[in-house]
Amino acid sequence: MQVKDKFNDCLRKKLINKIIVNKAEIGGHINKAKHYLKATDYNIKGGFSDVAVSNAFYAMYHSLLALLLRLGYESKNQECAINAIQHFIEQGKINLDIKYIDIIRRTNGNKPKDAKTLREEFQYGIETSVDKKVLDIIKNNAIEFVEAIEGILNELD
Repeated sequence: MQVKDKFNDCLRKKLINKIIVNKAEIGGHINKAKHYLKATDYNIKGGFSDVAVSNAFYAMYHSLLALLLRLGYESKNQECAINAIQHFIEQGKINLDIKYIDIIRRTNGNKPKDAKTLREEFQYGIETSVDKKVLDIIKNNAIEFVEAIEGILNELD
């Protein structure tokens, strides 16, 4: 199914809804994203690398929700939110590199696992430690992701 079709399916199922833009809520999601970035660092330093993976994912996800809100939509479904942003990238409505969609969602061939897959493995699995190299990549990707979304939000204002 094409991204446009997935987006329309989410709209039809009311998993994404058109809303009036609320700048306070947008700012709230960015603040939450930054809070999760701090929690990522805190949990790495505290020896809770598995929890840090979830924190990094949610930092990215909350920044993505902020962007979606800025575009006039809300979503309570992760895949629908990610598909919506990909749809807006493909439509040229936002100038966000598609690599950020890959970082948060997709596993392509030999690339490392995406943040969502890793979050699910460490949140629901029994492993309590993450390889330092993988953890550094996840943390740095989350920081870059949030900064990229903030840049787009500033462009749209």
